[in-house]
Amino acid sequence: ALPHDLAAEMDDVDFEDEGAEEPDGEAWETEDDEGLEDGMEAQDDSEVTFSLHSASVFCVSLDPKTNTLAVTGGEDDKAFVWRLSDGELLFECSGHKDSVTCAGFSHDSVFVATGDMSGLIKVWRVDTKEEVWSFEVGDLEWMEWHPQAHVLLAGTADGNSWMWKIPSGDCKTFQGPACPATCGKILPDGKRAVVGYEDGTMRIWDLKQGTSLHVLKGQDGHQDPLTCVASNQDGSLILTGSVDCHAKLVNSATGKVVCVFKMESVAPKAPASEGEEAESNSVESLGFCNVMPLAAVGYLDGTLAIYDLSTQSLRHKCQHESGIVQLLWEENSAVVYTCSLDGAVRLWDARSGKMISEYRGHSAEILDFAVNKDASIVVTTSGDHQAKVFCVQRPDR
Repeated sequence: ALPHDLAAEMDDVDFEDEGAEEPDGEAWETEDDEGLEDGMEAQDDSEVTFSLHSASVFCVSLDPKTNTLAVTGGEDDKAFVWRLSDGELLFECSGHKDSVTCAGFSHDSVFVATGDMSGLIKVWRVDTKEEVWSFEVGDLEWMEWHPQAHVLLAGTADGNSWMWKIPSGDCKTFQGPACPATCGKILPDGKRAVVGYEDGTMRIWDLKQGTSLHVLKGQDGHQDPLTCVASNQDGSLILTGSVDCHAKLVNSATGKVVCVFKMESVAPKAPASEGEEAESNSVESLGFCNVMPLAAVGYLDGTLAIYDLSTQSLRHKCQHESGIVQLLWEENSAVVYTCSLDGAVRLWDARSGKMISEYRGHSAEILDFAVNKDASIVVTTSGDHQAKVFCVQRPDR
């Protein structure tokens, strides 16, 4: 295993180079180094590596129906659909002219959508590998398929959210405030969507009527931009996260804030001296457990907080050595997966707050990840230009 302080030095290592001029370049050499790429971490727990991207890989989604395909998008303006079993390319989603930051399959795996930062969205039929629709919006912030229909929702930097029927292209827009729609989620009923904005406000939209059912602003909103939003399995509760380090639990029917989870700073923040930035922290990712009344909130400072919804209190704090990028709950258990800036995926038991296992293999930060339905496979994307497939079968199941 690697010495732990290597994570701290990650920032200083340029992974493009061979680590030759790195003073501690020797530390990277190991006895059984054959077959390892230059500068790669010695430990690689992954089963499959997908290496067709030539820059950071920003996003990944798995096809919901069979869980056998992945789509990844990257800083190289490319998106690929490939097979999990062997990393074999199925087809390239060509024609993007900017970083592909959003990609996902429709609920039935018939279509795959890819979106780039400039706002070009394309939809492909998976079986024929043909492009069936494309549209250009303003700068794209997020994109999501409807949970039950061939309908695509996206949020843009001008504050609009867009909804299209695919492949006909019938379109509806939901006008937010004059600032980016930073995150969004269609609620499980498929009739409403919750959208968060850069000004700290949040709206719950009626997708059919095109009207806003609830607006949370001022005291009910956040002080800073929203970063993420999630709902529980039946859609009755919403959790919003923000740069202000608060996570708000909201009743989706009434639009009322049920409670606010605040991450108390470990030490009182010293005023930043001239030219020195205060340590920034923010909520990066959050989600609800399906089998217990628990929610997980991941912070940029590396804290994974497990909150008990029935008592509205902090249950566990699981500390990471570097920032959490994303978290996901296992579908049928109280296990949380996290990926972080140190390049590792970790599994946590939310009941005990203890780490179950950790998987390594990337030589740079993990930027996105996905877990398959039966929680046996994790697919990660990284700043090291690679996507990796990890098998996480656990003996206790």
